[in-house]
This record gives sequence, C-alpha cells and structure tokens, in this order.
Amino acid sequence: MSQKKIFLVFVAVSTVSLLLHHGGHFSWTMEAFHLGCSSLRTHSSPPKPKHTNVAFLKTHKTASTTMQNLLFRFAERNNLTVALPVQACGHQFCYPRSFSTHLVHPHTLPPNVITNHMRFNRAEMRRLMPNDTIYVTILREPGSMFESLFSYYNQYCQSFKRVPNGSLEVFLDEPWRYYRPDEKDSMYARNTLTFDLGGDKDRPEADVAAYSRAFVAETERVFSLVMIAEYFDESLVLLRHLLSWELEDMLYVKLNMRTSGSKRSLSPGLPAKIRSWNALDARLYDHFNDTLWRRLDALGPACVAREVRLLRRAQERLVRGCFGGRLPQLRSAAQIKNKDLRPWQPSAKVDIVGYDLPTNTTRPGGLAHDLCLKLIMPEVQYTKVLLRSESQRYRRRYPLRSPQPQQPLPFKRSVLPRHQQLHEEAPPPGPAPASVPTATPQPPETQNRATRLGHRPSGPNRQTP
Repeated sequence: MSQKKIFLVFVAVSTVSLLLHHGGHFSWTMEAFHLGCSSLRTHSSPPKPKHTNVAFLKTHKTASTTMQNLLFRFAERNNLTVALPVQACGHQFCYPRSFSTHLVHPHTLPPNVITNHMRFNRAEMRRLMPNDTIYVTILREPGSMFESLFSYYNQYCQSFKRVPNGSLEVFLDEPWRYYRPDEKDSMYARNTLTFDLGGDKDRPEADVAAYSRAFVAETERVFSLVMIAEYFDESLVLLRHLLSWELEDMLYVKLNMRTSGSKRSLSPGLPAKIRSWNALDARLYDHFNDTLWRRLDALGPACVAREVRLLRRAQERLVRGCFGGRLPQLRSAAQIKNKDLRPWQPSAKVDIVGYDLPTNTTRPGGLAHDLCLKLIMPEVQYTKVLLRSESQRYRRRYPLRSPQPQQPLPFKRSVLPRHQQLHEEAPPPGPAPASVPTATPQPPETQNRATRLGHRPSGPNRQTP
C-alpha cells in the first residue's frame, strides 16, 4: 500500500475516533440515516437550528428531576436564561400556589427555559415566555406514581399521616376517611398530575368523564409533547426531533431515586383502587400513553429503537468517563462526601440516593469536572448554583442598576415543610431557617417583555423515582 493510501486511512480512522470520542454524534446520524430516518438526514440540507425556548412542566414523582437536570445543563451550555423562583419561594415557584410571573426572580428575565416545580397557569406562562416556546411535560402510570407519592410524603401530607401504620392498603379502602380536599397538602393525595397541570383534582364523580375529556383536549392544545416516565428514552427521541437537538443534549443519569427498600410492591387489587381514586390522572395517562406510541410508530419503530440504543451507548460512555471508567454506584446521602451532591431526604423512612464523584475526575484526559458535577447535581443545589450565576451575569449586564429590595409575596402563605435553603458553603440537609417563608418539600428577548410580567403493553421501567 502506498504512503498516500496509508495516510488517508490514518486520517479517516482518526476522524471517526475523534467524532466518536466527542459524544457519538457521528455514530448517531450515520446509523439513523441507514435506517431511513428521513428527519435525521442532514447531509443534503442544512440542519435546523436548535429550538431554545422551552417550558417544561415538572410534575411530581415522574422522573421530572432527571429531565430538569438535562434542561439546566442544556441552558448553561448554550448560554440561555432559565427562569428561577424568587428566593422566598425556595427552589419551586411557591407551589402549590398557581404560577404567577411575580414569582420569577428579576435577575432571570427574560427567560428561554423554565422547569422548576409550579402549578401550571397558562395565561401567566404566556406573559412570561417567548411566543415560540414549546411546552413539554411528563406523566407516570398512576399506580406506581401514587405509591411513590404515598411513600415520599407520608410524614408531611396530613391525608397520609392519619392512616394507621402508614398503610397504603388502609388508605385506599376508605380514602374519604383520611382525605381532606381543602388541606394545604391535599394535592399529593389525589389526582396530583391533574392538579400540577392546573386542573381541578376534586371533580364530582358524575362529572369526571366530561371534565376529563375537556381537560385532555386543553392539555393537548398547550403541550407539544407529553412524555411518559415508563418510556423515558423513547420520549427523549421524540423530544430530540421536536427541538432539533443533538444526541449530546439528551444525555442524563437518573436522579432523585428511592432505594428498593423504600418502595413497596402493590398487592393484587391495589392498582385498580388507585386508578379509581385518581380517575382524572388515570384518564390523562391512558390518553397520552397511547398518543406517545402513535407518534413513535409514525417515526418508525426501527428508527426509534436505533436512536434509543445510540442514546444509551453514548450515555454509558459519558458516565464511565465521569466515574473513572466504571458505572456509578448509588449512595445514601450520608455516604456522599461532596455536600453539593447530597440529595434532600423527605424523612427517615425514605432513603433518596445520589452519586459522589471519584477524586480522579479531573485527571488529565478525563472529562471536565464541571460537566460531571452538574450531571449528578440534585435540583435544590443546581437551582441555587444557576441563580447565583444568572445574578452575576445580570449585574455585569446592568452595572448601574441599584439592587431592588425583594418585595413580599402577593399572598399570605402557610408555613409548610420544605427543602433546606442552601448557603454559599452548601451545608448538609436540615431544617430551613425560620425567617424564610417555606414551601412544601419536593422536594430584557426585550426590556418590554420583562415589564409586561404575570396501554401499550408494559415494558421495562426506565425511570422509577
């Protein structure tokens, strides 16, 4: 073989190796092309620009923390602004109050992305977000979700605390004996998804069918994609196409998970009781689970399967790079040395696990320490970090503006249990300062915009918080 041919082979191999090393994008597009995924064929026409205005409604116990982390990292990589809560609200937009633009920190305006917990309010969101914003949310099968809610909030939700021995079975036998619709925490005990989406969780039984049809239709009009937690990776394939993002933008690790000892199996008959008690959520889930699979079928099962394989392969490469060539081990909060990586614990009865980075993460040739740190950072700490960096950027942009004192919230709030407020030194989880209004645990495009402000057969569960 001539020296010229040897040189060309060397260049080709080096180029492919370099592309594969940097996230697998070359592998992603080429393999998808061979499967006939026409929407991925970028060689004949310029690729669409990434869509950067995204509103993700973070629902409870649905793998939404994992999705939030993905969006936070995308925003930082692309220098986007994330709307964050005023400090009096903590890391949520004063949930369970209905969302208002007054709850957005002024240093995070005007935003491209919004993803922290809120109770959805379409009118206020439209006042806040750009006109071309794409709205996305996520749902989870009602049986497993309600078991997770019952376990996670058992020490806070009065409807659950009243139940003898903390028994889910006893609660479901006579839910109205323990449930109080107007209590401050009742949204965790019935139709939580409907409530998070801004709906009425306590419709009379005779009105459930009609109300559900109208509510499903309204949700479809607002949200361009409703992800399904049980099919998280397949949902990410649809999201990637919807937003014209790349493989690297969809990588994640699972966050805010319970240990297996904190979960309970549902005895026969309980799933049906849960669906009956949460009838609105069940109808929502069934409709959008079917919708998800229709969209996946339209994209092409072979194409979707290949994209999922590529996603998981690239994900494993990234994770191994962050954890010294090994897959990470889940650790309890007490075992995690880095305080910035300790997940918040709802109670002594529920163990939320997280990750700790090995000490050699910053070794020469290793992935950037900041990338790996943000990949596994819990939502409370990450929200604090983002607010700090966006406030610094705001002050650099407007150095002559004197700081405005934070206005009191436009409503009187009950004092509820909450995540700890993180200080600069990021102390371990603990009670919030008494002087800070509390929230339930869960854990200037232009200047004038700122001034305007106000069953498919079951498969492997990729995300079970």
